[in-house]
Amino acid sequence: MSLKINLLVCLFIFHLLVAASVRGHKIGIYEIKKGDFSVKITNYGASIISVLLPDKHGKIGDVVLGYDTIEEYKNDTSYFGATLGRVANRIGGAQFTLNGIHYKLVPNEGKNMLHGGPKGFSKVVWKVSKYVKDGPCPYITLTYYSADGEEGFPGAVLASVTYTLKDSYKLSVVFRAKALNKATPINLSHHPYWNIGGHDSGDVLSQVLQIFGSHITLVDKQLIPTGEIAPIKNTPYDFLKPRKVGSRINKLKNGYDINYVLDSTEKMKPVGIVYDKKSGRVMDVQASSPGVQFYTANFVNNTKGKGGFVYQPHSALSLETLVFPDAVNHPNFPSTIVNPGEKYVHSVLYTFSIKK
Repeated sequence: MSLKINLLVCLFIFHLLVAASVRGHKIGIYEIKKGDFSVKITNYGASIISVLLPDKHGKIGDVVLGYDTIEEYKNDTSYFGATLGRVANRIGGAQFTLNGIHYKLVPNEGKNMLHGGPKGFSKVVWKVSKYVKDGPCPYITLTYYSADGEEGFPGAVLASVTYTLKDSYKLSVVFRAKALNKATPINLSHHPYWNIGGHDSGDVLSQVLQIFGSHITLVDKQLIPTGEIAPIKNTPYDFLKPRKVGSRINKLKNGYDINYVLDSTEKMKPVGIVYDKKSGRVMDVQASSPGVQFYTANFVNNTKGKGGFVYQPHSALSLETLVFPDAVNHPNFPSTIVNPGEKYVHSVLYTFSIKK
């Protein structure tokens, strides 16, 4: 009995030390740079705040929406560039049952939970664990300790995200997490608002998109999955062949906000390719996740962004790679449950190029 008590005490002290090591940190902005390719990140929400790279004329442009000040990120409701967790996307009714225990979460979108709740991973200060600004492989690793019961989730979680510039114009993003003492859902993602024509270039409706998924997870009026997986053939959601983002967007109420089931079974799956003719920029996305949420900034409206530019609906698109939304309430979806001792890893690779 005494051995068991000592073990529990040691585990408790370990969790306290972990918690203390990733709390109380100052908010800063960190740049990783390789030639004329630069990414800036803030440890507030482990958020991407700028991605700079040249167009076909060699002109450098910022291709993600965002703000000029950290204070604006604190007040942001659009999740510009943010890391999303403990569970990205929506959980219906802000509740689920796991191992016979019913958990009630903190709702922040009507009766549902979105992106981890009002104090999700996008609204906390992360610890900068490692940082190499430049050189052959610039990177930054940020970590966050999520306490047992945070936003209603069971168990403590230690999460990290590493941003790395690889080769020419490649941005690698790797999310890792450990469940420290209880089984818990973990589904990390992030929310860059991409406009590869430039954050201040207007809407993305003329940009050409291809998504490598032939099915979607159907949703109800509150955008909660019904559990049904449906083919996209002969619907406005069909981007299996490259087509303009705006080619059929008028057939939808507000725009795109839906999860695609990726077709590939490879470890790193083709997700999507975006092409902007005017700038010549191309963005190719690969990920280890089974799904991707395609969103066209439908609810960004008169939002004052960088340099005073005002963002409007459809001023960007997001390709949020993840396990399917509300998976914790749908046994037919891939599982988001991580048990103590198991490692969670989600990798994303963005490759940028020029098409002249």
